[in-house]
Amino acid sequence: MTKLHLAAIIAITAPTYRTDAFLLSPTPPLLAASRPTSTTSLNMNKKAKGKKGGGGGGFAKKVITNNIKIKKKPANPNFVYAGDIRPHEQSPTRIVDPDVVLSIPDYAIDGRPKKTGGRDIEIKSPQDIVKMRASGKAARQVLDIAGRIVKAGVTTDEIDAAVHAACMERGAYPSPLNYRNFPKSCCTSVNEVICHGIPDMRPLEDGDIVNIDITVYLDGFHGDCSEMFVVGGKEALDEKGQKLIQTTYDCWVQSMELVKPGVNYNVIGKSIQDYVTPRGFSSVRAFCGHGIGDVFHCAPNIYHYTVNQPLEDIVAGHVFTIEPMICEGLHEPYSWPDDWTATTVDGGRSSQFEHTLLVTEDGVEALTGKLEDSPLQFWEEESAIRKGIWLGTSGNARERAEELNDSKVEAK
Repeated sequence: MTKLHLAAIIAITAPTYRTDAFLLSPTPPLLAASRPTSTTSLNMNKKAKGKKGGGGGGFAKKVITNNIKIKKKPANPNFVYAGDIRPHEQSPTRIVDPDVVLSIPDYAIDGRPKKTGGRDIEIKSPQDIVKMRASGKAARQVLDIAGRIVKAGVTTDEIDAAVHAACMERGAYPSPLNYRNFPKSCCTSVNEVICHGIPDMRPLEDGDIVNIDITVYLDGFHGDCSEMFVVGGKEALDEKGQKLIQTTYDCWVQSMELVKPGVNYNVIGKSIQDYVTPRGFSSVRAFCGHGIGDVFHCAPNIYHYTVNQPLEDIVAGHVFTIEPMICEGLHEPYSWPDDWTATTVDGGRSSQFEHTLLVTEDGVEALTGKLEDSPLQFWEEESAIRKGIWLGTSGNARERAEELNDSKVEAK
């Protein structure tokens, strides 16, 4: 993309952002020749357009794949992509057998979420927390399974197939599937894709950086997490890419270290922005973290940039995600015609990590924290904030992390 093209993209119009979790409206500026005629919302919390009921879905009673229809937009031959990633062919939407999963979310059949969670931040009950620990653990297990198959030549569709199968094995529904008509069971975001990448038939290449975003719905509650993976390992990634991922990880951990009862929610975004900006990176403002529980996205919104006003205070029992999206260049997103995929506007790479977090009386715990067989990544080993696997700041979380990290050292 030439500097002239980039200037045209930026100058056409300034986007207006809303504060809903994962919501951007209208579509970030596109080239005039390819600008859609209608407003597009890019998010996992967007309103379905067109006829009521949406288009098909990933849940049906004893049906076969060929009976499921998902509305897909035709490719726009005039669309100008910001970077090198292009959409590839998608496999048919995978099916959930209702006899296999413990429960299904309210949008599974028609794609339309019914529960919103309201404006107040919910304090989870002890019974809720037990179930959220289970869903968080399942999400972590599924994410680890997905990460193990990341290598050159593997398609993101194969990753989606493994995710779907792993969810079924655990009696969990893959939360993204048919959420506002999203066609797959996870999101795979490669290189310049910020978030909501749709798994397809593109083979991964050495040096690609991939975010795999997993959410499962188990026994009535969602567990949500994401992590970066490098195709070919650290040696296949250039120095700037390594710095991008390391900075993303460290700003994320630093922000989570601040979470405890009585702290204002605005410290999270300030911590992230203050960390990444001096290092030459930017934090995406169009998407945010969110509360989570029996509803996929609910209060509070978690901003990954400085908010110059007081927000609510953090309280024990709050459960939410922190998931900063950090970019090499400009932070403005660029919407693909599929209404989901959000790339950087300048084609620079983007990186992201995410945990579902539970606030405790003495700190915070990652409900989606790593397990005994989870991999230890180079950014964890080389973290400037806290080396090794991070599980939280509560006494219990610190103790478990110490045991887990000691076992990783002994295993080397």
